[in-house]
Amino acid sequence: MKVLLIRATGATGKDLLELLLQDEEIQQVDVFVRRVLNVKHEKLSMHIIDFDQPEQWKNKVQGDILFSCLGTTLKAAGSKNAQWKVDYEYQYQFAKAAKENNVPGYVLVSAESASAKSPIFYSKMKGQLEEDVKSLMFTKLIIFNPPLLLREKSDRQGEVMAAKVLKFFNKLGILRSQKPLHTKHLAAAMIKSAKVLKDGVHSIKGQHIPDFV
Repeated sequence: MKVLLIRATGATGKDLLELLLQDEEIQQVDVFVRRVLNVKHEKLSMHIIDFDQPEQWKNKVQGDILFSCLGTTLKAAGSKNAQWKVDYEYQYQFAKAAKENNVPGYVLVSAESASAKSPIFYSKMKGQLEEDVKSLMFTKLIIFNPPLLLREKSDRQGEVMAAKVLKFFNKLGILRSQKPLHTKHLAAAMIKSAKVLKDGVHSIKGQHIPDFV
């Protein structure tokens, strides 16, 4: 199996790349990144690209399944327009290139609150991406809507505090459907779901993600 991966530098992407390279069923992993990764492996093929120049890389998007962990925060992006460009435009352009090159499978990390009808910018953006990716008609499309993610050595203080609060409520038997999920478990679930789920569109919500770990 030849796997394609965009966004291998974030927490989930790093965990996913590590697991993909360890998987004996996967012969090749093509990563599309903006800068060189400090990773070397016989199965790894690295493509340094400019997401704003799709004509330079779209013909390289060829394989059996595409995994996408691409995304940024409003703080890191600097503006809603900049975040939309990364979270929606880059994602959709890459998915479109994959479909045009007959890549049959696509696994997308979205958001728990994703809804194209949401009045909240982030949720609406993620929901719109889901709807537009569905319209591309991949043979197998798997969309993950994870809860709050736990990252190794996270420097996002708001995220760390929210995780502590949720864990406290979880111990009391409250908000169990929103139990925080470690990025390693999400990455493992992404790979397993791609192997075991049949063709079609699958949306996997937070409380069901551990079923694939």
